Amino acid sequence: MVSMHEARPARAGTSPVVELRDLHKSFGALEVLRGISFSAREGEVISLIGSSGSGKSTLLRCINMLEVPDDGDVLIDGEPIKLRGTGQNRHIADEAQIRRIRSELGMVFQSFNLWAHMTILENVMEAPLVVQGRQRAEVETEARAMLDKVGIGSKTDAYPSQLSGGQQQRAAIARALCINPRVMLFDEPTSALDPELEVEVLRVIKVLADEGRSMVLVTHDMEFARSVSDKVIFLHQGQIEEEGTPDEVFGATKSARLKQFLNAASHS
Repeated sequence: MVSMHEARPARAGTSPVVELRDLHKSFGALEVLRGISFSAREGEVISLIGSSGSGKSTLLRCINMLEVPDDGDVLIDGEPIKLRGTGQNRHIADEAQIRRIRSELGMVFQSFNLWAHMTILENVMEAPLVVQGRQRAEVETEARAMLDKVGIGSKTDAYPSQLSGGQQQRAAIARALCINPRVMLFDEPTSALDPELEVEVLRVIKVLADEGRSMVLVTHDMEFARSVSDKVIFLHQGQIEEEGTPDEVFGATKSARLKQFLNAASHS
């Protein structure tokens, strides 16, 4: 856990960068999301919490269509992602649109997903060069700046296997930042790390939050969620059981299920 006692001041704007409307998702007979709706405004940090299997990661993956929802809508900057078909046969209708939208969403996974045969600098430069078609000199300057920002500027020529898990995850964050995303998506970014390495990564995310970056993050660290979030959403069995400010969710808990979850989390 990271000790961060100061809750961040509210600084969110008014326009949603991400909006989910009545999202449903099943895998076979297993209903994972059962009517999820929420929006993340410009500059807002939303933390998704809940027990394993509650739908947090699936929900996050639906935002950039790594999972296509069976029903409901996803809007990025007010633009609905175009889907065709119904139920589990639903699929992306406009590949050009989803490529463009994904280029505005920075995703950081549990596993670092770095290319083993590329240096750290090459990993960070890949998407801006290949997906966004930007100029190499400009991208390299920005990539080096992002690696400095996350504290591994001296590791540009190293390969992923030569870095610790915490350093690899910070490289993954730099890679996501280098596309200049409208919103950052974090899926349990520290779950594969030892506690001391977890602290390194959480510090970087806290800096990004304090800068006013729009984020949706799945986390198991309740103290971190409390310190970094504008809004906390507790998922239970594929539905939003409770949501509100960190003070409301952690300090004035209404749901018996959330109380039970927080009690278990505090003793883990």
